[in-house]
Amino acid sequence: MVGHSVKILLIEDNIAEARLLQEYLHQAESKQFLLVHVKRLREALSELSHTSYDVILLDLTLPDSQGLSSLSLLIKQDPSVPIVVLTNTNDEDLAIEAVRQGAQDYLVKRQVNVHVLVRALCYAIERKQALETLRILNKSLENRVEERTAELVKAQEINQFKAEFVSMLSHDIRNPLNTILLAAGLLQNHEEKLSQEKKHSHLQMIRSAIKNMAQLLDEVSLIGKADSGKLQCDLIAMDLEAFCRQIVEEAQLSIKDKHLTVIFNCHQKLEPVLLDESLLHHILGNLLGNAIKYSLPGGIVNFELFGQEHAVIFKIQDWGIGISPQDQKHLFQPFHRGENVGGIAGTGLGLSIVKKCVDAHQGEILVNSEVGVGTTVSVILPRE
Repeated sequence: MVGHSVKILLIEDNIAEARLLQEYLHQAESKQFLLVHVKRLREALSELSHTSYDVILLDLTLPDSQGLSSLSLLIKQDPSVPIVVLTNTNDEDLAIEAVRQGAQDYLVKRQVNVHVLVRALCYAIERKQALETLRILNKSLENRVEERTAELVKAQEINQFKAEFVSMLSHDIRNPLNTILLAAGLLQNHEEKLSQEKKHSHLQMIRSAIKNMAQLLDEVSLIGKADSGKLQCDLIAMDLEAFCRQIVEEAQLSIKDKHLTVIFNCHQKLEPVLLDESLLHHILGNLLGNAIKYSLPGGIVNFELFGQEHAVIFKIQDWGIGISPQDQKHLFQPFHRGENVGGIAGTGLGLSIVKKCVDAHQGEILVNSEVGVGTTVSVILPRE
């Protein structure tokens, strides 16, 4: 809205009310407004068919339309334009229902002043833009899911787990999408009542949910590339001690939630080692995440780094629920989860991804685990 007039389509059959609103807009100092006034819904629909507007002011009582029927027709005509409904004092319930059905805000006519009108118009435009951004993002994420699914369909082993994959992906993406829709709805419908702290919290929920979806899609993409032979190492010289400490730092939130202690030790000074940074992040992030996830509250996780002449060794040890001998046979199969995980959330992709990233480095992964005792995972990667 910066740098140009805000174009408003006012749909109001009462001339006096329309003139009063226009006078309020003339008095506004912070914005420039260009108002087009029509008295009938059919005139408004005609206007929207050939002219773009930034916002609509809609009287819910019109000669050729009554109540919410006007709202649905306007949204159908141009779904991108935010709508602020105008209501009389005794029609507030109707106005609230209009907001539920797609309007961005409502104003009670006798309570309108310059400040209230300008604020409602500006907030309606901003909320509509935020929702449109989320809609585009969700559509983009859906397209990415379809693309990654198509890649997996071509993979050699897809017939063994396609049904499980579709079910898992639908479930794990629906949860963060629901979080986004819930938080966006609260911001849309109760924005004026929320404190700045609450608004920040809801926006943080949206960002976190988007991050979770992006991470899941990245992991799905990685499996697709590996199964189609397209996963390659992009080797760079890495300071492994600093990198491992960064992985521990990233895990701090889940560590605090379970009151765990993660102890990291680098047993000797290492010169930079040529490894793929992204693949190593998948390896260590998943292994440390599993150790934290399956540890008991208040427990300890050991994370060690060793250097040898021709290899580096990463060792992560926990004293959590452990893995049964039967489950260890299927440890690196996609979507396989142990019988003893209970209600602990997870996709069953983590160790499959770890194995593919280790194989891309031509490395080796060793697992030693016992139910009720804990698990030790060692990853050995060649220096060159």
